[in-house]
Amino acid sequence: MIDASLQRHPKTLTEAASAAALNEEFQQELIAIGDWWIEHAIDREQGGFYGEIRPDNTPIKTATKGIVLNTRILWFFSEVAAVVDKPAYRDAAVRAYDYLVEYFLDREFGGVYWELDAQDKPVNTKKQTYAQAFAVYALCSYYKLTGDEHAMAHALECFALLEEKTIDRVNEGYFEAFTREWGKMDDVRLSDKDLNYPKSMNTHLHVLEAYTTLNKAKPGEQIKQALRYNIDCFDKYLINKDNGHLRMFLTETWEDFSPGFTYGHDIECSWLLSKALNSLKDPQVTQRMTPGIIKLADITLQEAMGKYGEVLDAFDFASGEKLTERVWWVQAEALVGFLNVYTLTRDERYLTVAKNVWAFIKQYQRDSQHGEWLWLSTLDSDHDEEAYKVGFWKGPYHNGRAMLEAINFIKKIG
Repeated sequence: MIDASLQRHPKTLTEAASAAALNEEFQQELIAIGDWWIEHAIDREQGGFYGEIRPDNTPIKTATKGIVLNTRILWFFSEVAAVVDKPAYRDAAVRAYDYLVEYFLDREFGGVYWELDAQDKPVNTKKQTYAQAFAVYALCSYYKLTGDEHAMAHALECFALLEEKTIDRVNEGYFEAFTREWGKMDDVRLSDKDLNYPKSMNTHLHVLEAYTTLNKAKPGEQIKQALRYNIDCFDKYLINKDNGHLRMFLTETWEDFSPGFTYGHDIECSWLLSKALNSLKDPQVTQRMTPGIIKLADITLQEAMGKYGEVLDAFDFASGEKLTERVWWVQAEALVGFLNVYTLTRDERYLTVAKNVWAFIKQYQRDSQHGEWLWLSTLDSDHDEEAYKVGFWKGPYHNGRAMLEAINFIKKIG
């Protein structure tokens, strides 16, 4: 269970007070996120959780229900229930698990569907590699919470399908998407904002995250080697070692067609790779990869910081300009990424910028009126974008995960 005390004592009383204060704030925010989702997101009429909720907390009861949102809800409540003693959190994890197994699992062809309607019927049955990875990730967390062997069996089934169906046996890496029957598709995009290329960094990143978790939950040689394979893909193909950015969209032979740099993914990748290396436990691979991890974070610090302490969204090659929107998930990943690189380097710059990002989140990203975090910060109201508070791409994952990870990093820093 969460303990407000630190595991180790920092060197000075001032540092101890600062670390303790941060620790308390992160714990309080974690619980605030969990409580908001319990109060507002449960669909008690049609089952599971609402597919969309507006910024003022009004649910859209007719909204479709996506696998990304539902696996992220399952992951979050499985993780938070393990550290916060609130029965409602465990109940929410069970609810999310039961809903996923009942409605998203494809019992004929395996894997999980992409999207259901509000009445729980499949409306998009494609098999996105990204989604199968999130199913593995979430099911592993539920297994860790409950010890339910059925959950692990489902996770291993999705893992086996990923390894059998989605790997490029000629050029390495993972293909983006398939039909329900695991056939080829013309349009493999993850979302309307993505480019239609057969490989993407984002899909590889979340396969990496899933295998990091699976390797801890159910250690085995096949899983360990799959994790190693994913790490190698980043090392060989996905990290541009010249500029310290990620290659976003790629051909089968790894030609780069990225439209720009995405700073949120850069900093997110840096700490997820660190976590993967900790799971793999191979000192030689860790030594080889760590300089690149630090560079990803350092380039973000050099290029992406806004004047309020936030991390900007992206750099667009076509316009030659930075996209200055402040997006909720980018701030969450920046907080964790800079805390991680501080623990690797003990360079005070990274701790300072992490604190600045957190200060920005508290002032501009959290919704002080209705709770949870806004898609765009309050500084971005001129964009006139009324993005949902809950929806296909916004769950309790980025901000909830950031609080869980930040608590752990504060303990390490202490």
